[in-house]
Amino acid sequence: MNHRDLWRASLTLLLVVTACQRGKNDAAGSQKEAVKAESSEIEPGILAAFAPLPKVMESKDNPLSEAKVDLGRMLYYENRLSKNHDLSCNSCHLLDKYGVDGRKVSSGHKAQMGVRNSTSSYNAAGHFVQFWDGRAKDVEEQAKGPVLNPVEMAMPSEKAVEALLKSIPGYVDAFKKAYPESQDPVTYDHMAKAIGAFERKLVTPGRWDKFLAGDRSALSAAEKQGFKTFVGTGCVACHNGPYLGGASYQKLGNVKPWPNQKDQGRYEVSKNEADKMLFKVPSLRNVAKTAPYFHDGSIAQLPEAVRKMAFHQLGRTLSDEETRAIVAFLEALTGELPSEYIKKPELPASGPKTPKADLS
Repeated sequence: MNHRDLWRASLTLLLVVTACQRGKNDAAGSQKEAVKAESSEIEPGILAAFAPLPKVMESKDNPLSEAKVDLGRMLYYENRLSKNHDLSCNSCHLLDKYGVDGRKVSSGHKAQMGVRNSTSSYNAAGHFVQFWDGRAKDVEEQAKGPVLNPVEMAMPSEKAVEALLKSIPGYVDAFKKAYPESQDPVTYDHMAKAIGAFERKLVTPGRWDKFLAGDRSALSAAEKQGFKTFVGTGCVACHNGPYLGGASYQKLGNVKPWPNQKDQGRYEVSKNEADKMLFKVPSLRNVAKTAPYFHDGSIAQLPEAVRKMAFHQLGRTLSDEETRAIVAFLEALTGELPSEYIKKPELPASGPKTPKADLS
């Protein structure tokens, strides 16, 4: 049985336990009173649907090497990969800001605005697909999109990107080191794989991981109680595993219709009627640091986001106490940024034939 099958089996058992507990609470006549009465201690079986973060999010299709990761780090910060030489991956996914820019939607080429909220690049390589609609299978494929997107970095073609990189002597050397067996190391595909390699080590372990590893003092009593409320409310049905999400699509507005259905999510890619309003379930890792929330960035505050999810996905109206409890747990999911790993490197100087910024 692989890890995903194990999580599914554990989750099935957990949901049965949750349903029984919910029934007991409802019979008691007051969820608020039940929450107060519960002990903050957590039974080990409830934790079976979760797992600590891996140290590295490996890929058999993109083996990591120090040279490839170093190249990817440079490319992540490289503004010359945009038409105007003013945008990089880090413009929308700021590594010192938990991988987000704090905007509802990001600003791209010539201040054009995107249509969806930019998700964090931290821990993203472990998700089962990339983007809200899953249009990229992994971070390597994801890295190819924004560079050529006319609203984002707006480069005209893969060939134009390759020509730019080949005009910079320092990058030519770095690509040779990263892909020593390649006859033509400076390619668009190799660029994306280098960025992906760098992102596969963007992991943010924190107190939640220590708790899962056996340190029961890593969470406060309030945070433990918040976890139990999180599970008892039903949030665990979608937010589980090492990333507390990022492993499935779910319909936004599962019980109560979502108010804004202009963006139909996965349907925009597949054109399959069954995919309308399906979005990738976001990870809750670092969620307290990655506002605003949802695909449209429509909610600025975490408590409101929690209440809306409970109402639209589960048909439940949370009390203030329940909301505070869940938020306390979510705040415990904030991890540590790898400050040394994400330091902006010195980027190689342009060569005499390096194209200038295209301001047209």
